[in-house]
Amino acid sequence: MNKNTKINALLLLVVAALAVLPLALGLGDHKEEPFTGADAEAETAITEIKPDYEPWFSPLYEPPSGEIESALFALQAALGAGVLAYYFGVHRGRRQGEAQALARLGGGADDPGTAPTTPAAAATPTTPATPVTPVGATVAPASKAATGDEGPAGGTGEPPAGRA
Repeated sequence: MNKNTKINALLLLVVAALAVLPLALGLGDHKEEPFTGADAEAETAITEIKPDYEPWFSPLYEPPSGEIESALFALQAALGAGVLAYYFGVHRGRRQGEAQALARLGGGADDPGTAPTTPAAAATPTTPATPVTPVGATVAPASKAATGDEGPAGGTGEPPAGRA
């Protein structure tokens, strides 16, 4: 067993003990309903302090039984857990995708010195190639459109007045 398996087993045992011990030790036997929710506890406390208290609001929907109320609560918890799991899954997937993309480009965060693994990535130059002119060869002038100096009249190839 590795260290993580031992820790997970210990945590699972602690959670099981927290769930079973109150039932086994009878920690709620002195009450009419031993394990009621916080809403019921608050309602009982309020009616003991001020018996003529009237709530400001009433529920939008009152389930016909406690079982249906528990089922709706479980459904709400499951939907919330699903939304959280989806968010964390998407977030982790994005991080893994970014790491894989960096690794493909050869600049991975884990090993920055690795070479590209795909032929297309290996053929892609990382710096622009500079043309080499042989000694004694004549170089043709660049086109007017490529220089960007079209002058005030446009298309003359002369620099604008005041520029040398």
